Amino acid sequence: MMTLFGIKNCDTCRKARKALEGRGQPFQFHDLREDGLSAPLLEHILERVPVLTLLNKRSTTWRQLPDEDKADIDGDKARRLMMAHPTLIKRPLLDTGDEILVGFRDGDYDHL
Repeated sequence: MMTLFGIKNCDTCRKARKALEGRGQPFQFHDLREDGLSAPLLEHILERVPVLTLLNKRSTTWRQLPDEDKADIDGDKARRLMMAHPTLIKRPLLDTGDEILVGFRDGDYDHL
């Protein structure tokens, strides 16, 4: 079964959920804020998505970080920040089992 990772109050995550439901596609929803993020889960995602692609530098969480946390971002620092602040992960993420799709636009799930 596919897993959609996001947060409940994210508009784009809601659109992705509706797209999957509209296609009758079974999935489970994992709320990164409520259900959390484990190190093994993050590593599973990072096996398919480059770490700096996964880091959402446009998020409110990113803007609220101290400048020293945002400076000199590399893979290890990005991992540590995402573990401490799961809402730094771009969303939604759809884990199909074969791939992980980052973000959502209308039509992105048509091939599923």
